[in-house]
Amino acid sequence: MNRKEFIKRSGMATLGGIVLPTIVPSSVFGKNAPSNRIGVGMIGVGRQAVSVNLKNGFLKLDNCQVVAINDVDSWRMGNAAKVINDAYSAKKGVTYAGVKSHDDYRELIANKNVDAVMISTSDHWHSPAAIAAVLAGKHVSVEKALSVSYSHSRALVEAVKMKGVANRLDSEFRSLEPFWKTIEIVHNGVIGKLTNVKVGVPAELSGSALGPQPEMAIPKELNYDMWLGPAFPAPYNVNRVHDPHTIETRPGWLRNEDYSNGMIVNWGAHLCDIALWGMRKEVELPVSIAGTGSFSKGLWNSIESFNLNYKYADGLTMNYIIDQPYVKFEGDKGWIKVTYPDKIEVSDPSILKYKPGPNEISYKDTLTDKADFLRAIETGKKAFEPLEVGHNVYSTTLMGLIAIKQGCELNWDKTAMKFTGNSAANAMLNRPFREKWLDKNVVDWMNKFQQVPLK
Repeated sequence: MNRKEFIKRSGMATLGGIVLPTIVPSSVFGKNAPSNRIGVGMIGVGRQAVSVNLKNGFLKLDNCQVVAINDVDSWRMGNAAKVINDAYSAKKGVTYAGVKSHDDYRELIANKNVDAVMISTSDHWHSPAAIAAVLAGKHVSVEKALSVSYSHSRALVEAVKMKGVANRLDSEFRSLEPFWKTIEIVHNGVIGKLTNVKVGVPAELSGSALGPQPEMAIPKELNYDMWLGPAFPAPYNVNRVHDPHTIETRPGWLRNEDYSNGMIVNWGAHLCDIALWGMRKEVELPVSIAGTGSFSKGLWNSIESFNLNYKYADGLTMNYIIDQPYVKFEGDKGWIKVTYPDKIEVSDPSILKYKPGPNEISYKDTLTDKADFLRAIETGKKAFEPLEVGHNVYSTTLMGLIAIKQGCELNWDKTAMKFTGNSAANAMLNRPFREKWLDKNVVDWMNKFQQVPLK
């Protein structure tokens, strides 16, 4: 039987007239899998997962199939199931209802049809859920921001190194043509040797302070205790979690430090990544950090504004502020500034005429973030933005947050992986976590990498 005939005979089953494709995990057959598709499981199916990661991501790609979903909110899970089933029904020309819904993320990870996991939960669940997937041998892509603490983020990166699975931070900015074109110009020395980089991010949530809120009845579709997960118990309020029966609104947890470090790390995951990529410091942390900022007070208590200065061992500096979304590279022969989504400004118009030659660096073949992740699975090669890079970007932005909270300049010891002479700052690299909803192997692994403050 040839491959097409095998797919025709064994790739479909029917139930009451509904066609249910049988997906054989690619891990069983490798590149010779009968379906030749990677089985993807989605942990968290809210606003970002459905609108971006599904509709504009995995559902458009032919070398994968979303086979399983999980969420602590049953309404969101039902909504995502409909989106996925409708998309595959339209693509196949038959009624499809094959996506599997799991109430518990651990059941999804154990699903043998799942080869790769996309983590799109609230930030405080990113590292614990991803670590569980990695320790189970699943490939993993994680939404930004990578974590809510340095210790959790490092634990995830070390798990990936140990298991050798494909991995990626899910930021799309490297795939946007204006950004990779800007980096081509920087990396090929068109503006000379870099002296300083400026990064701006929008004040999306500034002025959005919300004072203390009353406890509310938990919606019947929400497993609130599981949503809290590694965070500690707190009274339910809709503004702490997300609006019910919709994925169109920005969730309240983004504004609360128990579940997110705020826009300094969330937008920073995009634009500080571009800056560090251009600076060739994707896995290098600064030697000193100093800055100022202000915070909201109440239930929504994340950082609102900031102005940070970073210095690196070679003398290169980076200024990171609340402004417009841009990265500006300043060299000794000129400058180039790229502003999201597609504006490029230069010190000299001739800079924009540059095109890489045969032996120069080119990024014109850059894939989308989802396609790049799948290629890493298929080839065994590193993704364009592996979690090691995501960890470095996250750590850079978190260091800025800690410096602001400490109100002083911090110095980083790359060997000890701690701040020098500041035990209070080192303590903020940790994040205590609740063990409920986490398997023992995940708890043990996370505890292994908790930072010990300097005395």
